[in-house]
Amino acid sequence: MPNEPKQKVHQGQFVRAVSRQGATLRLTIDGEMVEAVEGDSLLAVLLLNGRAVRHLEFGGAPRAGFCLMGACQDCWIALGDGERVRACTTPAAHGMVIWTDLQKAQAHA
Repeated sequence: MPNEPKQKVHQGQFVRAVSRQGATLRLTIDGEMVEAVEGDSLLAVLLLNGRAVRHLEFGGAPRAGFCLMGACQDCWIALGDGERVRACTTPAAHGMVIWTDLQKAQAHA
């Protein structure tokens, strides 16, 4: 059907149910530039870009946060300056550098 909209293929684990209005932000995750929308949490940015907060020690399955409200200690990530923050409660900002691998973060600090 030529007039039907084409279905968008998403690469991330997370898909927005409703589009977010706001300024476009550019951040770096593990050395790769990504885009976000003003108001996104870092966890949303990670998941929308097909990333995980970390991987399980046993089996390597991806983890995407647990409680999503800053209480469970499951979504710690590092910023470019070495500060550790919770991805679920930290808003994204333009120019942020994010590391999901804390060892790589320490190597680049």
